[in-house]
Amino acid sequence: MEFTFTDEQAMIRDTADAFLAEVSTSSAVRSAMATELGYDPQLWQRLCGEMFWQAIHIPEEYGGMGLGYVELVAMLEQMGRYLFCSPFYATVCLGANALLIAGSEEQKARYLPRIVEGTTATLAYTGISGRWDAAAVELECVRQGDGYRLDGTCRFVPDGHSAELLVVAAREPGSDGEAGISLFVLPADSRGISREWLPTMDQTRKQGQLVFEGVAAGTDTLMGEAGRAWPTLSRIIDLATVAIAADQVGGSQQALDSTVAYLQERVQFGRVIASYQAVKHKCADMMLQVEAARSAAYYAACIADEVLRGGPLGAELPEAASVAKAYCSDAYFHNAGTGIQLHGGVGFTSEYDIQLYFKRAKSTETFLGDGAWHRERLAARLLDEEVPA
Repeated sequence: MEFTFTDEQAMIRDTADAFLAEVSTSSAVRSAMATELGYDPQLWQRLCGEMFWQAIHIPEEYGGMGLGYVELVAMLEQMGRYLFCSPFYATVCLGANALLIAGSEEQKARYLPRIVEGTTATLAYTGISGRWDAAAVELECVRQGDGYRLDGTCRFVPDGHSAELLVVAAREPGSDGEAGISLFVLPADSRGISREWLPTMDQTRKQGQLVFEGVAAGTDTLMGEAGRAWPTLSRIIDLATVAIAADQVGGSQQALDSTVAYLQERVQFGRVIASYQAVKHKCADMMLQVEAARSAAYYAACIADEVLRGGPLGAELPEAASVAKAYCSDAYFHNAGTGIQLHGGVGFTSEYDIQLYFKRAKSTETFLGDGAWHRERLAARLLDEEVPA
């Protein structure tokens, strides 16, 4: 497995860096996060029309670029570095991935070209319990005539209040755990769906609540086999976990870089504080954290590439995703927290951006399971795979 960028991958990363440095400045981030929508619609259309990022790993037969998950992760790292406010993660890493993994050929042909054209999408599977496993699915689906009826609530849905296309997980009444789960793809304006924005600590990535009241879902909206969608949904979640880990790597790196820049300017006792050995030690620890996290994230990206291309290493995705999320969550929170400490009393003031990274670090840490949750998941998988003596 190759662990260095090709010339094309390096160009994609550098292009993303240059573009985001222009459009995702501190003032642009603060302006977008102050709105309920959470992003600039004109910038989103520019990204879709000029940069074509939303189509990066969508196959060419559906109008996409047909590139891989490593290229996507390289781009997501830069988005995390610049706290880019957009529906990109929800649309590409949740909605498009769900269609690629679980959608029928008809559903792919219908919806993926729309995403290529700029339609926003997301995945809604968590209820109000705050869980991230199969038990998180609380929305109910009841067979009704030739279709299904959906009732219940989904929370913590990235861009759920604004996305135009919804992939929804629901379960049969009386089922629990991994049994009885089905996936549906629906227009967000379907009758019976009401949505609202959920204010959260991190306003650089908005979340929404969706309430379903007697929503009719025809058989053409069903993705895969009814009641047996958990293995597929689990794979979609693992892909989304790798993507959020890449975002965390970028944020971890920027927390380090911005802190070092501040330390080189701040003078105390006649010396810049970056010259003090104790401060250097903390920065070295931050660098170690981000480098370990980056290695884990890109290894997981290589495995995700195998999944989407049908390669032999796809079975390793759950482990690789959990390792990446555990390392990257811990690294981001450590670097953002240490960055605030090294900024001193001004670190938590609105004047400095490090507090925005601290909030993003905490929100991405808990999203899709924190480090402790993923380490427990790894331990449980290893115990299940043990060969009896």
